[in-house]
Amino acid sequence: MPGGWGVVFWIWLATPPGGAPPDPRALAQQAIARMNLRAITIGIVPEPGPVSIGIIGMPTWMWAENPGTTTWGPQTQTASAGGFMVTATAKAQRTVWTMGDGDTVTCTGPGTPYADSYGKKSSPTCGHTYTRQGTYTVRATTYWVVTWAGVGQSGTIPLNFTDTTTITMGEAQVLNS
Repeated sequence: MPGGWGVVFWIWLATPPGGAPPDPRALAQQAIARMNLRAITIGIVPEPGPVSIGIIGMPTWMWAENPGTTTWGPQTQTASAGGFMVTATAKAQRTVWTMGDGDTVTCTGPGTPYADSYGKKSSPTCGHTYTRQGTYTVRATTYWVVTWAGVGQSGTIPLNFTDTTTITMGEAQVLNS
């Protein structure tokens, strides 16, 4: 308008132009899906299988055979929509081993793989000792926490993944002739 006069209208919109921001938790779930998180592969001595028999009273060693970003973490991914972004970071917190004999063992790291040089020593990080012979189903459930932040919010999402195997424990027999 000539002379510098004009009319200004202020309009209050219930949602921002272009629509409401996306649900940040839904974006976090999208980021988690990109991580391809999965259960550890059980590493255990005695080894699973019909020809491997452990001896009761001897240490059993347990570990994550494949510790990495998809089985132990940490891993960070982002997801975005409509100009908004959420970042999620996943980390394994612990593995709870259900030993099949009524006992559980909680390990806060991926464990130490067994090597023959350890002999009869107990695992320094994750082990168990069976006291009865038998065949046992062993479950390793790894518990994760995913922390996320974005779109002015933050939160955590718990996850868990399980792998299962079977081992056999027997008694050592001594023969005298």
